[in-house]
Amino acid sequence: MSMTSRERVLAAINHNEPDRVPIIIGTSNTTAMKMKPYQRLKEHLGIQAQDGYIYNWPELGSAALDEETLVRLHSDARGVLDRFPEGTYRRNQNRPPHSPFIDDWGIGQIETEPGVWFPGLHPLAEASTLEDIEAYPWPDMDDPTRVAHVGNEAGRLAEENEYAIIATPWLLFPFERANALMGMEGFLPQLVINPEFAQALLRRITDLCKSLMGHFLDELDDNVDIIKIGDDLGTQDSLLISPKMYREYLKPLHAEFISFIKERTEAKVFFHTDGDVFNLVEDFIEIGIDILNPIQTSAGKMANLEELKKRFGNRMTFCGAIDTQDLLPYGSPDQVRQEVERVIAALGPGGGYMVASVHTIMDDVPPENILAMVDAVEEFGQYPLSN
Repeated sequence: MSMTSRERVLAAINHNEPDRVPIIIGTSNTTAMKMKPYQRLKEHLGIQAQDGYIYNWPELGSAALDEETLVRLHSDARGVLDRFPEGTYRRNQNRPPHSPFIDDWGIGQIETEPGVWFPGLHPLAEASTLEDIEAYPWPDMDDPTRVAHVGNEAGRLAEENEYAIIATPWLLFPFERANALMGMEGFLPQLVINPEFAQALLRRITDLCKSLMGHFLDELDDNVDIIKIGDDLGTQDSLLISPKMYREYLKPLHAEFISFIKERTEAKVFFHTDGDVFNLVEDFIEIGIDILNPIQTSAGKMANLEELKKRFGNRMTFCGAIDTQDLLPYGSPDQVRQEVERVIAALGPGGGYMVASVHTIMDDVPPENILAMVDAVEEFGQYPLSN
């Protein structure tokens, strides 16, 4: 029996088999596509919708997908995002051309080539003392312009009751935000040589993130199915920090933040972390993460989808696993179809899997491969899955 998109997603994340494997695309930066492939896709499909950026942030480069495109991509969810404070938008709209984009935390993106921006300004790069933390001009998480629109957007989607609602406040979790404030080469050594400072910085960031999340959840009310958060912890073949260090410094903060969310909503927690995080999956389950993304199959043990499903599949939903490093940019449409079929066969049985690309669809992905990915789900993702 055919389901609505929302029913499909709810079944999958509750480890039941829906009518087909859900598709998650266009709900946040982690499931988005850059502007160039979006423009090519619209041209390929003959869609006339205007261009727009998520968060109205051109320097981030991720397109806000129009509804006609989302429908063609069979996307089963719609995103609700917060905004930067109005003052941040005004400051950046009035800045000199090609000068850095500075966000509300004081972190800057610099233009490395025309139209290409990279996070290259780290305002706490030289910080090392508790006084440096106290003196920093931290962002105002109580600014109402961040979330003033959230209630109306979520309420409209809930009233329509067609798509799952995935809500994402723009915040990096403590580890990723600390790396952005100091630079990775600045913060990581502090965990070893200056642990009191590192812990105080992580604590301050966590408290600020909780403050924004509280306002965000208040605006959402009950009109949300999934809350997306994240903290990049992995590399291509390992972790950025050891499991021991994760459990000492970050796991308690992650657990506290997830508990804060779950005390206020019944929505599932969707956690984004790139790289090979296989050795932390059990920890993620323990602290209440319900959905893991992006399942970077090009990274170490995350390639072993059968082992992921066997060990964790009855306790965690997986979202992602369609490779953006080699397959989507350089494979043929038929190769994309074959990979989608393989991934669904590995992760799809019993529910607990949603198809998505591994992070943002980048500039070098052709429209034919985007369509091959989503259309293959229609072909191979119908339950009961064939053996």
